[in-house]
Amino acid sequence: MSSMWGAIVAIVAIVMIAQTIEAFAKAKTRNKNDDAESQATRERMDALEERIRVLERIVTEDKRDLRREINRL
Repeated sequence: MSSMWGAIVAIVAIVMIAQTIEAFAKAKTRNKNDDAESQATRERMDALEERIRVLERIVTEDKRDLRREINRL
């Protein structure tokens, strides 16, 4: 009788350990995906900030400078 309870306890412990390991692996994978997504977002924000700087420069420049730059392009 006690060997049956020992087997039940062992099975429950194995299942719980397996679930814990699975949860840990999923969390680790999710963190890697979040890091890649964060990096892509940062790169996109940097590109947008550069575009805004260019637009601000164009808007605040003297009109003669702007004409010269357009003609140069």
